[in-house]
Amino acid sequence: MTSSDKLDQEENRFYKADGFPKGLSRKVVESISHIKNEPSWLTEFRLKAFSVYEEKPMPNWGFIPQFRINIDDYVHYVGTNQKKKKSWDEVDPEILRSFEKLGIPEHERKYLAGIETMNDSETIYANVKKELTDLGIIFCDIDTAIKEYPELVREYLGTVVTIGDNKFSALNSCVFSGGSFAYIPKGVKTPMPLQAYFKVTAASSGQYERTLLIADEDSHLEYSEGCTSVQDKGTNFHTAVVELVAKKNAKIFYTTIQNWKKNMYNWTVKRGICHEAAHITWTDCNIGANTIKYPGIILQGDHSTGDVLSLAFAGGGQIQDTGARIIHVGKNTRSNILAKGVALDGGVNSYRGLVKFEPSSKGSYSHIKCDGLMMDSRSQSHAYPYNDVSGEEGTLNYEATVSKIDEDQLFYLQSRGLGEDDAKLLIINGFCEGVTKHLDVEYSVEMTKLIRMILEDGHVISENVPTGKISAS
Repeated sequence: MTSSDKLDQEENRFYKADGFPKGLSRKVVESISHIKNEPSWLTEFRLKAFSVYEEKPMPNWGFIPQFRINIDDYVHYVGTNQKKKKSWDEVDPEILRSFEKLGIPEHERKYLAGIETMNDSETIYANVKKELTDLGIIFCDIDTAIKEYPELVREYLGTVVTIGDNKFSALNSCVFSGGSFAYIPKGVKTPMPLQAYFKVTAASSGQYERTLLIADEDSHLEYSEGCTSVQDKGTNFHTAVVELVAKKNAKIFYTTIQNWKKNMYNWTVKRGICHEAAHITWTDCNIGANTIKYPGIILQGDHSTGDVLSLAFAGGGQIQDTGARIIHVGKNTRSNILAKGVALDGGVNSYRGLVKFEPSSKGSYSHIKCDGLMMDSRSQSHAYPYNDVSGEEGTLNYEATVSKIDEDQLFYLQSRGLGEDDAKLLIINGFCEGVTKHLDVEYSVEMTKLIRMILEDGHVISENVPTGKISAS
């Protein structure tokens, strides 16, 4: 056998980047690792995850039973056949036009530290300002981090969200591609938000980014991401894993706006761990898709704190099953959950939350506020709180409301000169304000525009309604 024949035989062992079939197999997992030229320890990590994935049954709750999801119906790696770009001008014009609709170039010019852009399974654009590197901040896609900072990745990957946590953490662990990596050195603060955008374009495909953010002692990390999909044919499946590590006295603020098409199935596992006196805030906005997502925080260290701010819109044919999970372990820990859900056009919105106090969490406190707003008689709003106070000195305060839009409020606003649609927009923006006020100014404006589009799509208001009297806040 000639050396050329041996090379061809070796290549035939793996799929090509743009030639993956539907379904998940050992060859799919090995091919992803081969294409990325990964170290052996990561290939072993993937293969171990694949074994766990095969062993665990499909969940029989959430939106899974209703839509009869079959993971083998999807292609789990879609190569872009492009190298990463360092200049925005180098990006393919077609992809560039799609991101211009999201306003990324404007954000980039104004203040962003850098943008990681992922199209399907690969990062296609990466740019980090010199200001970050001068501070010792590492911000790149996860594939670059594996090659350039392997010891850091190996130390933390899979420590907050383990392979065996659930079937979908195992799924992500065996086929993940793309995603963000950041390390903030001791005592350093990000001078501006780190930013990532994830986009799905291929039909019947899965996207599995992996994000790992580490804030060393006394550091401050601010990170924002946007997600979108453009494919109307068939369905897509999205399972991301996000791991946050906040060391002693560190602070992490993580913001997500997911604006998927309705044909996306979205099961995302997000969790952070807080060491002594550390803090994590998740701000989580969910639009489009059928979603199962509960950002979590483990308050491991004494005096650590955590907030989860959740906003979800469920329209026609949608189930939004979102909420939070917080585990109090250290003494004198504090947590706050604010969950806002809007259901319209027959959509189903659910809050599902877990707050647990371990016996070691003396002097700890949690406050939970869960509000559901239904825009019509066909929509549904549910709350499934699970609160476990094992410690003798833990304190938990839980409150919830479910309501329809207030007719008295509508009447009052209309009596002051607003039209009915403007009045509805104002009320709903006010309902969401507890979450949206924590967004950056430009994100807040974007969110206000998205809320209007959602209400138009759900026939709550008419299209092309003048909204000059409505504040973007």
